[in-house]
Amino acid sequence: MEIEQLEDILKKNAIDITDEVKRLFHGRGGLYEEYKHLNIDSIDTLLHVTLYFEEAGENELLEMLKEFVKTSRHTTLLVQRRYIKGTPSEAIVGEFRDDLFVIENGMKLKLNLLSNQNSLYFADMKNGRTFVRENAKDKNILNLFSYTCAFSVAAKLGGAQSVVNIDMSKSALTVGRSNHHINDIDTKGVSFLPYNILKSFSGIKKKGPYDLIIIDPPTFQKGSFEATKDYEKIIKRLPFIASDNCILLACLNSPDLDSTFLIELMREFAPNFRFIERLENPKEFASQDDERSLKNLVFKRGIIIAQ
Repeated sequence: MEIEQLEDILKKNAIDITDEVKRLFHGRGGLYEEYKHLNIDSIDTLLHVTLYFEEAGENELLEMLKEFVKTSRHTTLLVQRRYIKGTPSEAIVGEFRDDLFVIENGMKLKLNLLSNQNSLYFADMKNGRTFVRENAKDKNILNLFSYTCAFSVAAKLGGAQSVVNIDMSKSALTVGRSNHHINDIDTKGVSFLPYNILKSFSGIKKKGPYDLIIIDPPTFQKGSFEATKDYEKIIKRLPFIASDNCILLACLNSPDLDSTFLIELMREFAPNFRFIERLENPKEFASQDDERSLKNLVFKRGIIIAQ
């Protein structure tokens, strides 16, 4: 694909942009061989460009983007080079503020584009948060690996009765509390617990049973979680913390593990949870191989009827 074609894609995708966050180009999905190293996001008046490795045409790309922002709503062009140690960010056009947040379906979430790869926000999980918001009303919700608690914010906006957020990172939970505050959400009934999930099930169980459970772990986090061996440990405990009609959103973001991995684990270790559907990813995150992209699987607990 030539750079003129990339420019045409950006202009087409930018026609209807607002202050809401939107991915304008998803090169990491592998659909464009020449631009597999590139993602471009619109964040209100900020155009955020992420480069994952160095390519010979980088200067030409940046010159094109400078011209693009002259006719778009963007006043700042920020480039983050992931291929350089420390993943530095540079404002190529305009000025960069560090008190950023994104807007997703009217929900505000804090954003940090200066801290290595931890932006505090995962845009591809948008449909998962929408699902939780639409299914949260009056429910007691457990949010495992909550990170900055975006699921919790979505749940409370959807009318959740209570939410228990669990994450080992106290700093992430602090951001999570702030995410509730900037959305004017009363945190009464919302817990922020810095637990090691695999070692804290007695404490988690005390606040149950849960009507909706979210499991959104890292694929691999040294000393904390490894999907291939630790996911089943959580699934085995589901029957002891879930309500009779519990809905489960089980997430998996490993390119090397497909949907069948989770479906089979559930069938073996929590057979009274029936697989319902896999949520579609946002269309702007289209991938050459859908099973290598984010997988959000919905299960529901019910009575097993003997055949």
